[in-house]
Parts: sequence; structure tokens; C-alpha cells
Amino acid sequence: MAIEKVRAYFKEYGMEERVLEFPVSSATVELAAQALHCEPCRIAKTLSFMVDGHAVLVVAAGDAKIDNAKYKAQFGTKAKMLSPMEAETLVGHAIGGVCPFAVNEGVEVYLDRSLQRFETVFPACGSGNSAIELKIPELETYSGYLQWIDVCKGY
Repeated sequence: MAIEKVRAYFKEYGMEERVLEFPVSSATVELAAQALHCEPCRIAKTLSFMVDGHAVLVVAAGDAKIDNAKYKAQFGTKAKMLSPMEAETLVGHAIGGVCPFAVNEGVEVYLDRSLQRFETVFPACGSGNSAIELKIPELETYSGYLQWIDVCKGY
């Protein structure tokens, strides 16, 4: 189970107790915000795409949407989201629990600047009923991100 992979990942840093599990679904931004009693914009959603034959993750604020022109300028291709089966196979997490932690080798992680307006955000932890609260510098450290990018709009 992917949440166990994520919990083991955070255990390496003595942070496994910070992984939250809910008795309700947190598989969408709205459901996660309800489970956490926070604003939807503070949910750090992880979007999975196919770029040049490999998986790319973009972690963005819950109220942000992909801007196709910015995305194409960044990645040189049209935004093509992974199917649920591709996400689980290529990334290592099922849709609803996709996160930038404990992902399969070769998966590239990018952080969208829509997150930079918050002190803390809540990404998922590998399941459709989990999250962790991280400060932005912690998200940078534990996500293994390659760089900050600007591919979103509407926030």
C-alpha cells in the first residue's frame, strides 16, 4: 500500500507521526479541505503528467489550474495527464493519493509557484484519506523537487 511507503519514507526523517489518516476520503481538494478543516487553496494537489515518455509531477495549490500556454512553454509539449492506471504504475501512487513522496525512480517533481503564498500546505501521503502538513521549505526538502515553476493560473 502506497501510504505505507510514504510513512516509511518519513520515518527515515523521524516524521512518520506527522502523517495524518482520516476516517473519510481526502481524495479531492474539496474533500481534503473538509477533512483538514482548512481552505481548499492550502491543499497541495499533485498533478501527474506524461512528458517525453516519463511521469512528471506538478505540485500546485488547491485553487490553481494548469495554464496550457505556460505548461507548453515550460515542458515543450501539451499537458497530458496520466490515466489512473498510468499514475499508479509510473508514479507508484493511485489517483486521490498521488504525492511527491516515495515515488518511483525517474519521476520528476516540480513545485508550482502558486504554493509560495502559504506558510504551510497539505499534500497527500499516498492514499485517498491521508495528508501531512509541511512548511514550504519542508516540502522542498522532502519532495525531491527539481525546481519551482509557473504553470498555473486562477489562484
